[in-house]
Amino acid sequence: MTGRGRKLTEQYLDKILMTVEKPGRYTGNEYNMVVKDPGSVKINFAFAFPDVYEVAMSHLGMKIMYHLLNDHRDIYCERVFAPWVDMEKKMREGRIPLFSLETKRPIEEFDFVGFTLQYEMSYTNVINMLDLGNIPLMSTERGDDHPIIIAGGPCAYNPEPLADFIDIFVLGEGEEVTFEILELYMDCKQSGWDREGFLKRAATIQGVYVPKFYHVQYNDDGTVGSVTPLYDGIPKVIKKRVIKNLDDSYFPDKMIVPYINIVHDRITLELFRGCTRGCRFCQAGMIYRPVREKSVKRLVQSARNLISSTGYEELSLSSLSTTDYKQLDKLIEQLMEENLDKKVGLSLPSLRLDSLEKEYIQKVIKVRKTGLTFAPEAGTQRLRDVINKNVTDQDLDKAVRFAFEAGWHNIKLYFMIGLPTETEEDLYGIVEMAKRVLDIYKSVKNGIQRKPVRVTISTSSFVPKPFTPFQWVSQCTVDELKEKQRMLKQLLRIKGVVYNWHDPELSFLEGVFARGDRRLGRVLLEAWRRGCKFDGWSDQLNMAGWRAAFDSTGIRPKFYSSRKRPEGEVLPWDHIDVGITKDFLLREYRRALKGITTEDCRVHCKNCGLSYFGEGLC
Repeated sequence: MTGRGRKLTEQYLDKILMTVEKPGRYTGNEYNMVVKDPGSVKINFAFAFPDVYEVAMSHLGMKIMYHLLNDHRDIYCERVFAPWVDMEKKMREGRIPLFSLETKRPIEEFDFVGFTLQYEMSYTNVINMLDLGNIPLMSTERGDDHPIIIAGGPCAYNPEPLADFIDIFVLGEGEEVTFEILELYMDCKQSGWDREGFLKRAATIQGVYVPKFYHVQYNDDGTVGSVTPLYDGIPKVIKKRVIKNLDDSYFPDKMIVPYINIVHDRITLELFRGCTRGCRFCQAGMIYRPVREKSVKRLVQSARNLISSTGYEELSLSSLSTTDYKQLDKLIEQLMEENLDKKVGLSLPSLRLDSLEKEYIQKVIKVRKTGLTFAPEAGTQRLRDVINKNVTDQDLDKAVRFAFEAGWHNIKLYFMIGLPTETEEDLYGIVEMAKRVLDIYKSVKNGIQRKPVRVTISTSSFVPKPFTPFQWVSQCTVDELKEKQRMLKQLLRIKGVVYNWHDPELSFLEGVFARGDRRLGRVLLEAWRRGCKFDGWSDQLNMAGWRAAFDSTGIRPKFYSSRKRPEGEVLPWDHIDVGITKDFLLREYRRALKGITTEDCRVHCKNCGLSYFGEGLC
């Protein structure tokens, strides 16, 4: 977007909104939105989510940070999301720069623009939003009068593909470190503003990575040789930040209530952070360690506050493995007792087959039946042992029988295809599992007229991720994944079974950028110039543009996706420390190839490396 753009008036915005899909994405003024005078604060912060409103407003992390920052008297945090293609067209035609929802100000007028990176296929949206906001795309091109571009979230743990575009990456949990960065900014503003000096001082804060201050050297074969800081005092290895006590951490007592339907339109309670199950494909289970639980008292009080301030009629208990919460039975009992008369439903996502108790289901359905989804991940015990998914066929049988006896007739099962060592037998196992669920439904005699059963089988394609035991493995090609999907489509033509699958080309691109280095920044820029954006949306995926971007930059995508990495290779993210050591990941990788499982860390410590966080935490 060229030029400074035109001033956005209320009248002109109304005119535009009459012509686009879902104008509620851009209006703001929702219930519980924070209103401040931008001129009365020291820092104006734009929280940017590189996707549409419905996705962004479902994200718990955004809700926490939005209210946390706004509770500070010197900070005004506003929201900005990626406009959908119809709205973007109107904005570019009218030379309207990207604006915030709260005050409709252009984001170039803010002190900070903070992106959350939840998935790799949002990267071109980051570039597009910077361009729409009249902000120079490259960090090296920004001066003292431009906002600081900051980014965090799970994808920030391998920041290299976006290194050219982001000024500051925050690694780990942002509640504390964000304030340290903003307080430093206020100090620098008072003592004489210098962008470069601020960034150098910020780079010394634990959990902060300023990529422009690091030099990457490559070997002749294209692999990374080393990543070294350019200045003294800047750490060689950047350690993530961790909130040690969740009960003492911030959680809002109110949340914005959207005017339009969003993906997860309900209250979300965060039970705990981290996971010790050790699933070898799961990046979240590694990078979010250690496990830290909230107390029942704190959770019940949060639920009470949020129900009162929002009017929602559904509570979702959120974590990586909800049924691992130690006091789940007590929590459900108190939540149901307090909210039964209010008709507030309770949903339990992320259910593990081996820890689901019949009593949980019976308590939850006192109000209404909410969604019930299980994730066996693989169709055979052999492959579940490889990925360390410590569940059995018996666990599945017991769980679905509980559900059917309680009156459910819709069950969803999630699997991954393309896992390391996968064979045709493992795919047949998915089919056999679907048949077995149907048989269990037929065998349940509950004395009431039953509805037709519906078993939904969903498969996603395995993508190797950094900081997992599978970060060294090769990814299946698009053709291989399509053949696996073709086989399942044919075999799952069974009455009562529905089969859903993910686009393998999308998974291929995700795999490239998940394990990429900063040379991929050239590809992102070229792909964006060729019209690639909203790549995570199947109807917007522009593979022709992506292929042309790789061809024109001379970068081979299979170097990042299909290549098995030697154990001794320097990985692009090796200068990032998430607490899990490379030795631990290698041990788990070798155990996986032998089909040897590893028990839960809560049972016995596996020396993963997290002990450096201190006594009593891990």
